[in-house]
Amino acid sequence: MPDRRLVIFDVDGTLVDSRAHLWATFGAMFEGIGYPLPPQEAVISLTGLSLEKIIPILLPDANDEIRTKALALYRSAYREGRLRLGDAVTSPFYPGAREVLKRLRADAGVALALATGKSRRGIDGLIEAHGLEGMFESIQCADDHPSKPDPSMIRAALAETGISPARAVMVGDTSFDMEMARAASVRGVGVSWGFHPAESLAADAILRHFEDLPTLIDQLLGTAA
Repeated sequence: MPDRRLVIFDVDGTLVDSRAHLWATFGAMFEGIGYPLPPQEAVISLTGLSLEKIIPILLPDANDEIRTKALALYRSAYREGRLRLGDAVTSPFYPGAREVLKRLRADAGVALALATGKSRRGIDGLIEAHGLEGMFESIQCADDHPSKPDPSMIRAALAETGISPARAVMVGDTSFDMEMARAASVRGVGVSWGFHPAESLAADAILRHFEDLPTLIDQLLGTAA
């Protein structure tokens, strides 16, 4: 279907509420390197960037040895939490997210994709835990691309699905997602429940209830031809 529409989702803060797990993981990391833990919002607001980009921002004065240790501690603590509790517990869906994904997936005129700062192992584990195998035609992650807001992930999703930027929308919760969307010439939909305040997103539209997304997509992109 040549005139399909592409809906690209961020993950943390958009589809799943991973705030508590991320905060606990960063807490373990800072404790492990013996540094004081910054305010929660200063840490969580960086979610969406790749971890390799987050660490230098949080530890601007640390040497390479400390940053390398911090990276390893974060990954270990994150993995331990996932294994102990399960992704469905550490990263539960926001209300309405699963239902809207199913509704969009059932539409032959819509393709779904992910563009996330998670690792490949992390996103694969989340998809398995939530039973989302086969839901997304394209899955782009931090292992294969520069960090957001570089448009590489969106461009790869467009290429994989054969859909033009004019028929695509990026749904995310941070300014990094919206900057990435603009750089790739696709529309940006910001969600009101995520890790950045909605008023700071400079999005083409703000989504306040997940169930309104299909209608909003129609308004931004038009219906399938």
